[in-house]
Amino acid sequence: MGTDREWIRLWPGDAPGAQGGEDEDTPALQAYPVQEKGRGAVIVLPGGGYGMRADHEGEPIARWLNGIGIPAFVLRYRVAPYRHPSPLSDAQRAVRYVRHHAGQWGIDPGKIAVLGFSAGGHLTVSAGVHYDGGNPEAADPIDRESCRPDAIVPCYPVVTMQRPFVHEGSRENLLGEDPDPSLVESFSGEKQVTPDTPPAFIWHTADDGAVPVENALLLAGAYSRNKVPYELHVYEMGKHGLGLAKEDERVATWTDLCGSWLIKRGW
Repeated sequence: MGTDREWIRLWPGDAPGAQGGEDEDTPALQAYPVQEKGRGAVIVLPGGGYGMRADHEGEPIARWLNGIGIPAFVLRYRVAPYRHPSPLSDAQRAVRYVRHHAGQWGIDPGKIAVLGFSAGGHLTVSAGVHYDGGNPEAADPIDRESCRPDAIVPCYPVVTMQRPFVHEGSRENLLGEDPDPSLVESFSGEKQVTPDTPPAFIWHTADDGAVPVENALLLAGAYSRNKVPYELHVYEMGKHGLGLAKEDERVATWTDLCGSWLIKRGW
């Protein structure tokens, strides 16, 4: 995921719940800034079933965003053997971190989006429905920042943790083999959308063989019921995990559609 860029640790010491001091125990960001000041930024969450993070859903996405003038960050969030709450904690901290340091990158702190693929899409949705306004009493100034994203972009996302449409591997890696029903409900994103949930750009393929398209449809339905702005694109055909989808010219149009959506919304 780009060895030419340093990783920026999200916490000065060990992350909450860290089980060691290796890279995989240390959530961090890679920054892909742009020259122009005052733009919104996008934090990219690669997919991988909460067991890994796919390289093609990291740096190439950040470089595409840079190509349309948008500063980007790739998040190394914790995956198995880490379970909830570690991934969400990392994503929330990433939003707070970028917002807190927006000035040094010339970023608009009121335009921080999260974009993720597959299980990273689930983490994106989770960040969009589980957030707080920051703790004004916190000793760490980063913790005083809101972790609410201003927009989310779930790409062929895992959304529900409920059968029959759940991606079983993601659920087991995140919540364990026999999770508490309240946790399943809480991390079924379609159940948690409210009128205050940030706007979304959602895309999927109808014949996705790994994560059923119903995940995207359930999320879009929840957005519609709550009257939250959203855009949904379902392509008829395309395998799971396409990333930029350069090998599929029809699905590859998602980047143009998403880019214009972000720019129209002020990015």
